[in-house]
Amino acid sequence: AMSDYLWFEGVPFPIIEYEKEIIEEIRNKFVIRDEDTFILTYPKSGSNWLIEIVCLIQTKGDPNWIQSVPIWDRSPWLESQGAYPLLINKEGPRLISSHLPFHLFPKSFFSSKAKIIYVIRNPRDVLVSGYFFWSKTKLVKIPESLTTYFEWFIKGKVVFGSWFEHTRAWLSMRKRDNFLLLSYEDIKKDTKSTIKKICDFLGKKLEPDELDMVLKYSSFQAMKENKMSNFSLITEDMATHGLDLLRKGTTGDWKNHFTVAQAEAFDKVFQEKMAGFPPGLFPWE
Repeated sequence: AMSDYLWFEGVPFPIIEYEKEIIEEIRNKFVIRDEDTFILTYPKSGSNWLIEIVCLIQTKGDPNWIQSVPIWDRSPWLESQGAYPLLINKEGPRLISSHLPFHLFPKSFFSSKAKIIYVIRNPRDVLVSGYFFWSKTKLVKIPESLTTYFEWFIKGKVVFGSWFEHTRAWLSMRKRDNFLLLSYEDIKKDTKSTIKKICDFLGKKLEPDELDMVLKYSSFQAMKENKMSNFSLITEDMATHGLDLLRKGTTGDWKNHFTVAQAEAFDKVFQEKMAGFPPGLFPWE
């Protein structure tokens, strides 16, 4: 039902932690500074993994910060009501996370030198990951089956709206100097070169041993064991069965869940909605 979400300009948000006034204020009044760095994703595309990597780059591989401060305090979610006031008052360069679609993002960004790292992931994996994730929360309408969720996803009737619209709009920025496009698949396949790419983009220099530390502490296993990063701190009222934020960390899991008909239907929608982009842009296609 429509009431299971907070709707704002055609985009469904979770009811808890989000308010229309704040989303509107962020777009129109939030002042982005040149030294800010944003980690931007459609949900379930690897945002927390990227936050961990960027935090470790900032500390040159020293795990102390990531092991003592919750991930949502290190890189607060711009659009959640708790984070917004903290961000306004934060001194110095800010690391900020967001799932906001392009048309709801702060207008001040477009005249700033602030940097955005945008991570895309095979939307089939995003769909499956989202299904298992949201089913365990009390934040959104729970789909009774993957079949139902598949329909919702295709229609964009899921949290933060359509993957296709989100991705298409943000990809229009991909030629800009202050925009770095990464894919979950490439991070997975070659984490080391991805870390180097992020360092170049952020103007950071890491020694080989520092790079190895970043690699070590941002591994799936290390994150799964880090209480500050694995969302085990989330309270019972938000998640019923404990929130398994890091379920598998794999690519191609959708093949274990889609029927042949679903796979074909998805391909058709993908071709249609993402027409005009060079195929090489999507490493999973």
